[in-house]
Amino acid sequence: MDMIAADDSASQVSDKIKDLLYAKSAQRVDEYRPAVASGVFNSDNAPTQPEVDAALAAETEVETEVDAEEQEEE
Repeated sequence: MDMIAADDSASQVSDKIKDLLYAKSAQRVDEYRPAVASGVFNSDNAPTQPEVDAALAAETEVETEVDAEEQEEE
């Protein structure tokens, strides 16, 4: 408001408003960043190593069975 009252140019007023809005949005992003990072990279949500190993073993077993069936057909 001070800039408008001081009769500054419209582009200066617009630039100042943009700067204030960017600063405010950057502050909000910084506030939410820890919560989002925790939600995405939280170890409570991540699969455990035994679960990963079991999934890989099951996948390998299926691939082996498919390969064996293909060889039998030949």
